[in-house]
Amino acid sequence: MKNTGKVGNKIFRSGSTAAAVTILVTLAAVAAFLIIQAWPAISDPSVRVRTVGSAEQLNIWQFTAPQIFGTVLAAVLAMLLAVPLSIGIALFISHYAPKRLSQSLGYLVDLLAAIPSVVYGLWGAMWLIPKLVPLYDWLATYLGWFPLFAPPVSSTGRVIASASLILAVMILPIITAVAREVFLQTPKAHEEAALALGATRWEVIRMAVLPFGRSGIISASMLGLGRALGETMAVVMVLSVGSSYSFNILQAGKHSTIAANIALQFPESTGVDRSALIATGLALFAITMVVNMIARWIISRRAEFSGAN
Repeated sequence: MKNTGKVGNKIFRSGSTAAAVTILVTLAAVAAFLIIQAWPAISDPSVRVRTVGSAEQLNIWQFTAPQIFGTVLAAVLAMLLAVPLSIGIALFISHYAPKRLSQSLGYLVDLLAAIPSVVYGLWGAMWLIPKLVPLYDWLATYLGWFPLFAPPVSSTGRVIASASLILAVMILPIITAVAREVFLQTPKAHEEAALALGATRWEVIRMAVLPFGRSGIISASMLGLGRALGETMAVVMVLSVGSSYSFNILQAGKHSTIAANIALQFPESTGVDRSALIATGLALFAITMVVNMIARWIISRRAEFSGAN
């Protein structure tokens, strides 16, 4: 029995090590591929490429920077919409809803997370956007003094605000599902101790559940952010692309994202144009890596984030 245990431990340790090495090798291979393929565009300052919707020839930085701006803007707007709502839904499912209702809602959230992005894109383009145009008009009329809602408003609704809203709907079930499972793992002793001290339901959540689930909330948010940063088809289907630095989220032809631009241009690109597109993919890869590294630092910088306290 002891020998069997030792053999099993060795097999498990070897398998775990192989899995970890495979992940690192795969990540390094992706990074190497992107760098090699993008090198002709990023190493030659004389390279000029054309962006969608413009005949102007741009250098690699002028080509990439507006797409980085649009990608980050769309993702940040989506996170601002999705994260608070996701946490609220997760808390309702885990601590407020009756058991039968919470199970049904949990299944529904999991189902929404599995819906393909093209379905969200079709839903947004054909049903949601026409209903958003009157809201955009109202925002521009009464809140147009604020840069985000400055007129003129696109009559088609194919603006970065619509893309961000679709992204928020897409990442909401992902964040909700992870946060729900984290909240359900809160030690019952913590909750019962708070109740014994006379805490209300909200005070229990504020003092016991949220501190315990803080690292889980951050992890869930990073998963959602990763999908928002890299989403392609839904954005392509609802956004009228442009190439500028603009905070006017209700105006069409102002923004693009890296993934959407690659999807639009890559099938017809060759040579240095393809290298330029891969260079933008390398930029997205780097952004995703940096975001995840920051998230890991936030989680580990204080012991209370671990949920152990």
